[in-house]
Amino acid sequence: MDATEMSHYVAASFDGVSAIEKDGDTYFLYDPDCDLPPERQFPFVTIVTGDRHDTVSHLDRPDTYRINIGLTKATYTARFGAAPTQRDADGVLETGYDYAAQDTLMPHPVYGSQHWVCVVNPGAATLNTVRTLIAEAYEFAARKHTNQRTRR
Repeated sequence: MDATEMSHYVAASFDGVSAIEKDGDTYFLYDPDCDLPPERQFPFVTIVTGDRHDTVSHLDRPDTYRINIGLTKATYTARFGAAPTQRDADGVLETGYDYAAQDTLMPHPVYGSQHWVCVVNPGAATLNTVRTLIAEAYEFAARKHTNQRTRR
């Protein structure tokens, strides 16, 4: 599944999702009424297609993208243990993962400490897991949105 197909999958599979595209990247947020102010627009999934934000995944390779998924602390911890905190001189989290490896679920190189995971070019080994995690991230985003609306 390439980046365009993955983007279509996320947009078509979940109700109330808005996609914001910028510089070839796509940011998916839960906004069923399309009325979130910019300061409240926070994605639950992103698809990054280049090295504009970090270079450790080598997304400058042809036909390469990284999907990033925001998880609950419980789900992240069940898969990876405590979130990483040690960073190298470039701000990349030291997790022992090769962030350029393809079709491997791993902590996000920058946002793993905030319970984000990523996969470079999901394929046979990770695609079902990625779909499951996207669904969970969507449910978490919807729950947060509902809670925010209830508090107002």
